[in-house]
Amino acid sequence: MAVEKKFEQCGPELNVREPSEVMKLERMGSFHPSRLSFARILIRKMIEQKTKIKCSRWKIDKEGFGNAVYHLNLFGKNLALIAFANYLDPSQRTDRVIASSWDTSFALFDGVPSISDIKRLETQLPLQEAGRYNKTELVLSRANKSVRMFELVAHSLSEGKQPPHKLINDIGYLMRTTAVYGNGKFGIDDRKNHCELSDFSVPFQLEMLTVYLIRNFSLDLINHVAKARNPKKFVPLCRKIQKHLGIGNATGLGMAPFLVKHPVLLNNWFQVRETALSRMLNVTNLSEEKAKKLVELIARVKRFTDSWDTDDNRQKQRIGTLKKEWISISEKIDSGYLLKTNALRDFFKLSGECSTECQELIVSLLLEVGGDLIDGLDLCLESTKLPMLYPKMKVHQLVDLIRRNFSWALKINFSLKENEARFWYVSEEKLEPRLGSRFEEEGQELERPLDIARRVCSLDSDLENVDKDMIIAEFLMNYPVHRFVIRRIQTNAWAPYSEIQDNLIDEACMPIDMLRCKLSFFGASKFDPKSDRWVRVNLFQGAPLKSELNDPKNDDWWMPVLDYS
Repeated sequence: MAVEKKFEQCGPELNVREPSEVMKLERMGSFHPSRLSFARILIRKMIEQKTKIKCSRWKIDKEGFGNAVYHLNLFGKNLALIAFANYLDPSQRTDRVIASSWDTSFALFDGVPSISDIKRLETQLPLQEAGRYNKTELVLSRANKSVRMFELVAHSLSEGKQPPHKLINDIGYLMRTTAVYGNGKFGIDDRKNHCELSDFSVPFQLEMLTVYLIRNFSLDLINHVAKARNPKKFVPLCRKIQKHLGIGNATGLGMAPFLVKHPVLLNNWFQVRETALSRMLNVTNLSEEKAKKLVELIARVKRFTDSWDTDDNRQKQRIGTLKKEWISISEKIDSGYLLKTNALRDFFKLSGECSTECQELIVSLLLEVGGDLIDGLDLCLESTKLPMLYPKMKVHQLVDLIRRNFSWALKINFSLKENEARFWYVSEEKLEPRLGSRFEEEGQELERPLDIARRVCSLDSDLENVDKDMIIAEFLMNYPVHRFVIRRIQTNAWAPYSEIQDNLIDEACMPIDMLRCKLSFFGASKFDPKSDRWVRVNLFQGAPLKSELNDPKNDDWWMPVLDYS
């Protein structure tokens, strides 16, 4: 029971929000990054270790093509980012996963790469999924330039000028990754071989490190290209703008099923978040320093939301509502308010009158000043325990679990077409998850088991016809099709946040909410949906530069804004 022990170590049981409130897609699709997001955890640990990142190889020509290597030592491991930049015909540039060519490709390398390693990867890395890799490769990634942004910034610097602040705010990155692959995919090394080191046990630390190093490469590349164009007039990109440039990411449906396929991990992420919130709400009296910081952050959030734009109608309306609500909050919450007894609890109750978008932003806001209370929870984000089947359970016990924890599923009428209008499958071409229309497209026989609510209803119907004192092992001899969902129901009894309490095959299901939820745990911001199935975001915007990983004050980069002064 490794998971339960971990949570016992993290502190006493606290009053947290119920799964019935939190595990709804509409709320999950309103999450924001916090100090417990994976990117923030990584940077905080790198600052603690005063990590030094050195560029040991820079074989980039004046056009910006070639290769580079960055070295660092983190958590006692020597690591390197190997980067390749190649010419890409504009007709081949696309954010879609089906692309076969990219501006840049990257590998996070375990150890110090030799010249032969670099030459080997020079051939294989640009192929990405089609390449052949060794266990020395830990993460693969690729990225495309934001062409308009890259060109305008390079031109400005080559003419001795800084780029316009509005341009920096509007786009916010020079490159956009289209995939970050880890954990043994395509023959690279398995994550389990590195997560025994306690700090790497936090989920996605290797992937986040790769993205952070790509961000540093993009900044070095823009300065290099601009200087090569006009060495006499060139000025380097100012530090303030460099910090405000993150790495863009374009993410589609491929990310969505992860939350369903890893129920214990999902539970731990949510349990950590809710435990952290509960700890903050239990603070009786806030220090003057933290009250002052919260007021400062409230003002920062107002400026951040003013710079957050999207063409998506649904998200645009949400942002518009959030801006109005935040003005009201700014007027009500000052240092005097926050120094009262139980101020954080009262503040959180006040947010109940606001939109879900605003409520979840306030959750992240409160966590931001709670480092001394919540940072240790990061080691609880991992899961070493898998869902298990308990075959000796009696049928009546299983029925009780369904009635208690899955009443939300039993309320859905699956005889109505709109409630089972979609089906999830994996594409043959790219082995990526896709969403089909059940009554208009072929391929239902390839359906993946994301229809948890429908499976619960089917199981419940069959349970009505058997002896309630029968054990589950005997029931499954006659109904083996239910093994998968019974295991999930039993798991949910001890991992209460392990299920999304919505119908994922409903006609009105919004996969974009699943994407945003997971991306918020990564630390992504500036959510910009391009449809209900793919989104663009920004990672590491505002994060300290590689030369600034030596001062704890540089961890203050939540909801960054670009100072125009």
